[in-house]
Amino acid sequence: MTRDQVQSVHDDIAYMKALAEEGRQAPLVGGRILVTAGLVFGGAAIVHYGVDSGLIDVSPVAYPLLWGAAMLIFFGALIVGIRQADRKPGAQSAGNRAAGAGWMGAGLGIFVMSLAMAVVGWKTQSNAVAMVFPSLIFALYGSGWAVSATMSGQKWQWRLAIGCWVATPLIAFLIGSPLMWLGYAAGLFLFALVPGLILMRQEPAETV
Repeated sequence: MTRDQVQSVHDDIAYMKALAEEGRQAPLVGGRILVTAGLVFGGAAIVHYGVDSGLIDVSPVAYPLLWGAAMLIFFGALIVGIRQADRKPGAQSAGNRAAGAGWMGAGLGIFVMSLAMAVVGWKTQSNAVAMVFPSLIFALYGSGWAVSATMSGQKWQWRLAIGCWVATPLIAFLIGSPLMWLGYAAGLFLFALVPGLILMRQEPAETV
């Protein structure tokens, strides 16, 4: 290796180290989006439980209307939340960009899988595949928290990732019972709403 090549390697390592440090120093933004997801979809899950258990007397057609309305509300809030997050100091740091990409990937995965499940349900005339949806959500949330924990260096987020992955098979044991939707709501509050509030408190008001 020539001296120039060695220096180039050292420069690359220094650059990657600087990116990692930048990601750890800048507070993560976007907590409002997680809070919104927890509130909107957690609330929808509680209503779903009410319909499933007979506490709310409506036609089964209420299910697609309920979740369709929740999706529309969330997407509207998501657009506003992304714009607000982008204006926060440190939003363009390596850590925030990587965490944002991780959560965007998880969100898009959830969306396209929901479409695929709807197609399977329509083709088979069965709602059995929809019962896997809560497990899918927790699995992808775990991936989002793993990326966020890695880039931010905040170890408490690893606990959220592991908690999501543990919840993934556990929620499946409740399939066939209205209690699954209560468990789903509890998971959304625990893995989205509460940590979202924590991240909001850590967000900078004016400066990083």
